[in-house]
Amino acid sequence: MENKTTTIFGIRAIIEAIESGSTMSKIYLQKALRGELYYELNKLIKEKSIATSVVPVEKLNRLSKNGNHQGAVAQISPIEFYDLETLINETLESNTTPLFLLLDQLSDVRNFGAIIRTAECTGVNGIIIQKDGSAPVNAETIKTSAGAAFKIPICKVDHIKDALFILQASDIKTVAATEKTDTSIYDVDLNQPIAIIMGSEHRGVNPSILKMVDYKAKLPLLGEIASLNVSVACGAFLYETVRQRMAVGSRVGSRQ
Repeated sequence: MENKTTTIFGIRAIIEAIESGSTMSKIYLQKALRGELYYELNKLIKEKSIATSVVPVEKLNRLSKNGNHQGAVAQISPIEFYDLETLINETLESNTTPLFLLLDQLSDVRNFGAIIRTAECTGVNGIIIQKDGSAPVNAETIKTSAGAAFKIPICKVDHIKDALFILQASDIKTVAATEKTDTSIYDVDLNQPIAIIMGSEHRGVNPSILKMVDYKAKLPLLGEIASLNVSVACGAFLYETVRQRMAVGSRVGSRQ
């Protein structure tokens, strides 16, 4: 795998990269693009479910270093993404208590990288993100993760709800981090197969997701500030899982 993100620009170049099988992290498009090539690109984007963002031309200029981007810049992912169902099956067959992490449209690459690093250190079996609206796995993510992004499986799904259905069908309990509950994370049994859901920086876990989970849990906040940084909160949730499992002698998640 490459250890840095490759940026390409120009509609034809991006089309050829997609058709050659390159894994796109994200495609940035200028608003109100038109033309035959654009429609061809847009068709491929929809077919491959590639994450896109419509951005001002100034951002495209920065990303392309003022090259002839024709209104489109793409970042090729430095990692290969895993198939979720295959990863779940492999984890269930291993001698571990499954521990997965779902990120519900986390948008900041530094938070994403920090979470990947903590997840790797705590034996998380896999991280699950949504194709649209999620922070990309780019060079900054890789750097912030201290290279952990190359060591832990990351899966992309069309929607976090899709992942929840698959996890729950595999008897993996889901725990959402939210302040909209009276239950502390310290009161949730984390010794069973678990998937922890962390929300976005500004919205938290989507209300529609909260309706689907098995447990909702929060961290105690004793000061005047009403919330924690998502990467810090995620670390607290993961290390509480490690603490509980070590206390009973469970084998903490270990990737095979």
